[in-house]
Amino acid sequence: MTTDTTSEPSAAAPLLNLHALVVSVRRRRRLWCTLALVGLLLGGALAVLRPPAPAATAKVLVAHQDDQPNDTGTLIRTDVEVLQTTRIADKALKALKSPMKPEDFLREYRGTGVTNNLLQIDVTGDSDAQAVARAQALADAFIADHVRRMQEAAKAESKALRDQRDRMRKELARVNESIGGRTTGSDPESSATLESLFARRAELTSRIADFDQRAEDARMGTPRIVSGTQIVDDPRAVHNSLPLALATQAGIGFALGLVIGLAVAAIGSVVADRPVLRREIAANLGASVIAELRPVPRRPIRLWQLRRTRAAHERLISTLARTVRDASESVSLLELGSAHSTSVIALDLAKALSEEGPVVIIDDLPALQRAGRGQEPGGPAVVSADRAATVPHQMRRIGVGSVAPGTAWTGLQDLGSQTVLVVRAGHGSTAWLHTVARQLADLLIPVIGVVLVDPDPRDRTDGTLWDGRHTALRGHSERLARQNAAGRQPSERQSRAVRVPDSDQEAR
Repeated sequence: MTTDTTSEPSAAAPLLNLHALVVSVRRRRRLWCTLALVGLLLGGALAVLRPPAPAATAKVLVAHQDDQPNDTGTLIRTDVEVLQTTRIADKALKALKSPMKPEDFLREYRGTGVTNNLLQIDVTGDSDAQAVARAQALADAFIADHVRRMQEAAKAESKALRDQRDRMRKELARVNESIGGRTTGSDPESSATLESLFARRAELTSRIADFDQRAEDARMGTPRIVSGTQIVDDPRAVHNSLPLALATQAGIGFALGLVIGLAVAAIGSVVADRPVLRREIAANLGASVIAELRPVPRRPIRLWQLRRTRAAHERLISTLARTVRDASESVSLLELGSAHSTSVIALDLAKALSEEGPVVIIDDLPALQRAGRGQEPGGPAVVSADRAATVPHQMRRIGVGSVAPGTAWTGLQDLGSQTVLVVRAGHGSTAWLHTVARQLADLLIPVIGVVLVDPDPRDRTDGTLWDGRHTALRGHSERLARQNAAGRQPSERQSRAVRVPDSDQEAR
């Protein structure tokens, strides 16, 4: 019974890898940069094609009966809501002699509480003059309504105080009558009753004077409110700056497009489930990442290109050349999302090995269609996979194929008995990487290693599987495994297990 050592790390893997998510979103920068640019252009175009309507503003100082220094803005918020009622809108429209409906007019102005006693009115119109006239009418209508409400409240309060005062005066008259009907005597009970009547009369007199004062204060408060509620900033037209509006709308569009792009990129990364880190790709394929390579350009590498890119390509060719020299059997390069890079690597590898003897490239990449070109001047011979049987066995072979969806798995053995996978980061899904590992294990094609194309430059994860010796055979272990496999029966060859970290399952 064999144990799967790779199942423990995968079982402890988090549900959402934030590191991989950030890398995937960063790799999709073309998407969210494009959406941000589109938002920027749309915002600028909207500011030019739909300029803001003519507007006017006015400020009204509002005096309240119950003003308090510690007011949290409740009174001014009430005034804002009162301003945005059909009653105020209807009075303003009547003053303007406009046939517009109050409900429609409500959508063209708004109120804002600047402070506890300062109300700002913003209104739009067909022209600056109309907007100013509307602001004036709204301010006058609000002031008139506010003064009327305060006067009615003061009158109601004063009337209630006077009514209470009159009731107390009547009671005072009854008390005085009771006092006048009693005579002073030596009876202690009569003296106590008379004393309580005098106390009651003094209390009623004091309360009547208090109610008189309160009623007078209520009447005197109305002129203060009337004079205090006024327009402190006359209505004036608001001149909109086109450059400022353009910059504002473009900035809003850029921010909105950027947020949408990042959200789409993040959701797409989670749904697609395409590994981008070395550690994830190596774990899903069950083989170590032996080299990284930037995407090979469609044209030959020029002198002005980055020296680091050329050096990495040369190191990769040297590593693959040593691997092919040490291998006892033919080697193939199988691509996943990097057909052009794989073709260039195969040609350079064949040129490096041609100094030691003739090399033939068996090309099975349908997208390149290079198989019929034959011998190039100074280059290795290239034949199609159909003509692989005509190649002499003493010639070194380098197979070039694909493990993309739709691959004919049965033809991979003709390209080579062992393989190097050339995988573009973020191209294949987790499920497909597992499928590739299983199919190669079923075909008994060991994976020497993985060449990662277009890796994330900030990726610091380890892509080496120290327990992946069964799938990434190298050196002496590889030769021993091949020799042992050659001497076994077919039934024994099928018993070798290859570890694939997929829900603790193993492909045999």
